[in-house]
Amino acid sequence: MNEPDERPPYGAYAAILGTFVAGLGVVAAAARRSPPATALELVALSAATFKASRTLSREKVASFVRQPFVEGEAELGEHERPAGESVQRAIGELVTCPRCVGTWSAAALASSQMLAPRFGRVLTWTLAAGAANDFLHAGFKALCAKTNELEERP
Repeated sequence: MNEPDERPPYGAYAAILGTFVAGLGVVAAAARRSPPATALELVALSAATFKASRTLSREKVASFVRQPFVEGEAELGEHERPAGESVQRAIGELVTCPRCVGTWSAAALASSQMLAPRFGRVLTWTLAAGAANDFLHAGFKALCAKTNELEERP
């Protein structure tokens, strides 16, 4: 693991940011339609972004994406740390950060809707439904726990 006083990989950060901005520029130039514009599209995109970012940065199913860039058990999500130096470290920081991956996920999902509208919409709405499913399951679990707690009171 990198020492705390070691300088962050600013060059790699700049390359990653440059790639992000250049990718958005290419999409904007090649797009067949404008980005999602209605409130409902924004809500769906937001929910899909949440689901994609949590899956990519924390879930076992995406551990193969994180594994080359992290130390620790890639399939455990919460216990990973960025590994290596320079670009490897910068990518490790990116893929272990749900908010960071969220920005890239939002860009990818919006881009897919602009470049391949049918596929982009199916992908976005499927991930959005998955996010809603996660929240419903969490709410149901909390409700059941509270109900059990209340039933156990004298």
